[in-house]
Amino acid sequence: MIFDSHAHYDDGAFDEDRKELLSSMAGCGVGCIVNVAADLQSVKTTLALAEKWPFVYAALGVHPSSAGELDETSFAWLKDRLAEKKVVAVGEIGLDYYWDKEDDVRERQRYWFARQLDLARDTGLPVIVHSRDAARDTLDVMEAGRAWELGGVMHCFSYTKETAAKILEWGWYFGIGGVLTFKNARKLREAVETIPLERILLETDCPYLAPEPNRGKRNDSRNLPYVVSSLARQKGVSEEEVIEITEQNAKRLFRV
Repeated sequence: MIFDSHAHYDDGAFDEDRKELLSSMAGCGVGCIVNVAADLQSVKTTLALAEKWPFVYAALGVHPSSAGELDETSFAWLKDRLAEKKVVAVGEIGLDYYWDKEDDVRERQRYWFARQLDLARDTGLPVIVHSRDAARDTLDVMEAGRAWELGGVMHCFSYTKETAAKILEWGWYFGIGGVLTFKNARKLREAVETIPLERILLETDCPYLAPEPNRGKRNDSRNLPYVVSSLARQKGVSEEEVIEITEQNAKRLFRV
């Protein structure tokens, strides 16, 4: 079955129909979902979702754009939450220079990115990394943190095949979602050509990044067959093979 390795079902976009939507997943061929926190509040709501739904797992971390929420007290609180059952990863953490261009803000992002990599090392959990317009600094922080010892996935990978080659050397996975179906995603398709299917995870990042033909609408895991179809065509394999291999990849990484 399809394994959605990155979703945000605690987002307000799902407030009106969350129960009905999640109840429909098995019937739509979706077997597992990792719900991913982005700030301290969503750590709580992600844990609540994982507790309620047997097929939902939790990734806990603070997104770079919310790094200002962190201090030593909240960081210690986050570390304690990582010990709770059904937590399978530290994430999403990383760097985002698209919105935040001030030097001090970017420095804060790098500091808390490194500290949350330390959390992964302390807990033995893999990592979900968000990186936007920050390829060089992301790789530098990961290299300093010996990311190859931690294991993880580059969420919503959007960089070049050269960057992909470096991450492949570390044995990491790549989160591939709706962007692969966009007409202007040439760079991503070139990178995917070089990434073995055994290193790819399916993801939605819902409610964001719905694939064609639903681009611009609210996304959810039921849209992943469009990504499966695109990957199957590009890799020259069956859709069933894409689903089976990416599911096993996710189960291996998240140990579920």
